[in-house]
Amino acid sequence: MEELINEYQHYLISEKMKSENTVKSYVSDLANYLYYLENKLKLTDAKEITTDHIKNYLAYLKKLGYSSTSASRSLSAIKSFHKFLFLEKYTKTNPTTNLQSPKLDKKLPTVLSVEEVMRLLDSLDASTPYNQRNQAMIELVYATGLRVSELVNLKINDLHLTNKMISTKGKGDKERLVPVNDYAAKILRNYLVEARPKLAVPSKDQGYVFLNNHGTALSRQSFFLILKDLCKKADITKEVSPHTLRHSFATHLLEAGVDLRIIQEMLGHEDISTTQIYTHISNQKLKEIYKGAHPHDQK
Repeated sequence: MEELINEYQHYLISEKMKSENTVKSYVSDLANYLYYLENKLKLTDAKEITTDHIKNYLAYLKKLGYSSTSASRSLSAIKSFHKFLFLEKYTKTNPTTNLQSPKLDKKLPTVLSVEEVMRLLDSLDASTPYNQRNQAMIELVYATGLRVSELVNLKINDLHLTNKMISTKGKGDKERLVPVNDYAAKILRNYLVEARPKLAVPSKDQGYVFLNNHGTALSRQSFFLILKDLCKKADITKEVSPHTLRHSFATHLLEAGVDLRIIQEMLGHEDISTTQIYTHISNQKLKEIYKGAHPHDQK
C-alpha cells in the first residue's frame, strides 16, 4: 500500500494541483492510517479495507485524544485516497462513500478589537530595515486580509501599487485581485524603496517581497513569531495565531457594514459558508455589548 500512497501523492501534485502543504498533510495522515491497518488490523491489501475498518480507525484516533477537527482532516485524506483507488480501478468499491465526517467543535477564531489593532499598528516603527519590513507586513495583512501563505509568497510582480491593488494566488492556485488602502500602499512602497534593497542578496531573493536575514523568502513560522513579539510589545494579551489579523480584517469590515459577499471575494473563500464564521463573531460581540449595557443586566 505504500506504493499506492506514492502514486496518490503524484496524483495530488500533477493532476489535482494541490499545494505542497496540503499534499504533505494528506500523506502524513495516510501514513498513520497505513500503520494502523498493517500493525493493528494486519491488513496489507487495499482491496480488503471495509467501512468498518475505517470506523475502527476513527474510534482509535478518538481514543488517542484526537480532536474532532484533526479526525475530520484525517478522514478527508482517507476519503480522497480511497476515491483515487476506486477511480484508478485499484479497488472495486469505495468503502468511504457513506462515511460522515465527525461533527466539528464550533470554535471561533481569535479576533483583535479595533482598539487593539490600532495599538499594534501605532507601536510599529521604521527605525531599521527589519522594522520597516515588519511594519509593511502587518499593515498589508490588516489592509487586505491575505492568508499568511499568500503574504510570504508575494512577489514584486504581484504588486500594482499605482492602482492600489495586489494579485495573489490562494487555495487551489486561484488568483484574485485585492485592493490596498492608501496608507498601507505608502508603507509598502517605503519598504520596497528604502529597506528591501538592504535585505536582498543577488540571485537569492527570487523576487519575493518580504525577505529574511539570509535574503531569501520569509517563512510562515517567522511571520508568526514576529507577530507574537509585536503583539507582546503592544501589550496585547490575547493568544494570536498566524491568521489573527486576517480574522480581524474580516470581522471589522463586517461590523462596518460591508456586504458578506464582498468580504468572501476579498478573502478568497470558495464557499460563503466559510465567510459566515465572521457573522458568529460579530453576534458574539453584540451579545457582550448588550449584556454590559442593558440596565437589568447591570443591576
